[in-house]
Amino acid sequence: MSLHRLLPLFERARGLDQPLVLATVIRTGGSTYAKPGAQMLIASDGEYAGLLSGGCLEGDLREHARTVAASGTSRIVSYDLRSTTDQLFGLGAGCEGAMDILMARVSAFERWQPLDYMAAAARRGDPCRVAFVIESRDADLPLGLMVSNTGTPPNGAMVDSKILALRNAADAGAGNSLIQVNPPDVELFVSVNAPPPRLLLLGGGPDARPVAELAAFLGWRVVVVDHRASYLVPARFPAATELIELRPAELASVVTLDNFAAAVVMSHHLESDLHYLRCLAHSHLPYVGLLGPAARREKLLSDLGTDADLLRTRLRAPVGLDIGGRAPESIALSIIGEVHAAIAGRGGRPFSDIVHG
Repeated sequence: MSLHRLLPLFERARGLDQPLVLATVIRTGGSTYAKPGAQMLIASDGEYAGLLSGGCLEGDLREHARTVAASGTSRIVSYDLRSTTDQLFGLGAGCEGAMDILMARVSAFERWQPLDYMAAAARRGDPCRVAFVIESRDADLPLGLMVSNTGTPPNGAMVDSKILALRNAADAGAGNSLIQVNPPDVELFVSVNAPPPRLLLLGGGPDARPVAELAAFLGWRVVVVDHRASYLVPARFPAATELIELRPAELASVVTLDNFAAAVVMSHHLESDLHYLRCLAHSHLPYVGLLGPAARREKLLSDLGTDADLLRTRLRAPVGLDIGGRAPESIALSIIGEVHAAIAGRGGRPFSDIVHG
């Protein structure tokens, strides 16, 4: 779930003290656009962030959101898109599945939970686990109640032993799953948001900028390292980009490399790239990309000596997918595409090959 898509609307609504409705997919069947754990946020003026379908359900969800925002009472909205006779939500919806969606109000009365908790975790780069009550026979534990380890529950005075039981069950449950808790007689949906991937760009030249922009658009956390201060100008990069000036040989002593999902070596300076690759060879960073032609790669690997053996299975060089185009933006797209596939454990093949192959 792309939490970063929801946060600007959350901050705007909180600043205006206007209620929001958080819609969370809790069950699916068949082929659906969104899977359990996907979320969207709906403001009182009808603006929304995030998508749970290709656009066919969002209008109807806004109507339900008005009722939930006014009453504060959560509800579960169900859609079954598998019927060929349904003119509104049938095959024209672009999918043939069913979804149950929990809709819960988030406002000052709820102390802006769970969004405040989720936003804080995202800022820290931490995973975030939240559980929602989706079925209950206990008046103290109403539908939509948020359960997390953030301290006192925000939804009013609750019985401590019951909340503790729910918290313990949520902590033990798998991510984006349904669990039954007895006692109390409650069903929970456990939602887990992994921290955004961290991307390390080793080199801050002109072609690093579009890579950083695409990564930031995806909600990734980007760190750019360079020994040239002229490249590390904040205005050149997305606002949240961390910029570090250091000599390439100092990389491992300043940056904790194992905290990153991927690194791309792109300084256009042979000696600098050699230092970067030597540091990366002694890390556990799973993806290392190297910009430049194959001949340059072989020169660097030869200069690395025995360290090259520590790097070969992780090295993608030349970095990126073969999508054509030589413009910096095209190269950035090919790099981010390959990194995205690697993080997801995919090969980056066309869907048509996967379906028909």
